[in-house]
Amino acid sequence: QVQLKESGGGLVQPGGSLRLSCAASGSIFGLNVMGWRMGWYRQAPGKQRELVADITSGGIPNYVDSVKGRFTISRDNAKNTVYLQMNSLKPEDTAVYYCYAFQAPWGNYWGQGTQVTVSS
Repeated sequence: QVQLKESGGGLVQPGGSLRLSCAASGSIFGLNVMGWRMGWYRQAPGKQRELVADITSGGIPNYVDSVKGRFTISRDNAKNTVYLQMNSLKPEDTAVYYCYAFQAPWGNYWGQGTQVTVSS
């Protein structure tokens, strides 16, 4: 299987920063470590889950427009870990952030989520 362990959420004031981490492990993950696309979705109360950012094993990132210039996704393939550096946080960034990993033919795997709250 694939296990995704998230950390780094919390409460921060507007304009502040947080860094999320997601460490992957498991027998399926280890079959082809370099083949996994990894990233972050978020879900705010009453809203649909949306892709925030993801990154290929080769390091090519992709961002939703609302976070471009403020968030940076990166990964350390040696540690099977993906990071999301979030700067200039806004109240509308408040959500539960979910790490995911995808590779065909195994599909999507999800972390349990970590709460990010941006409030003064």
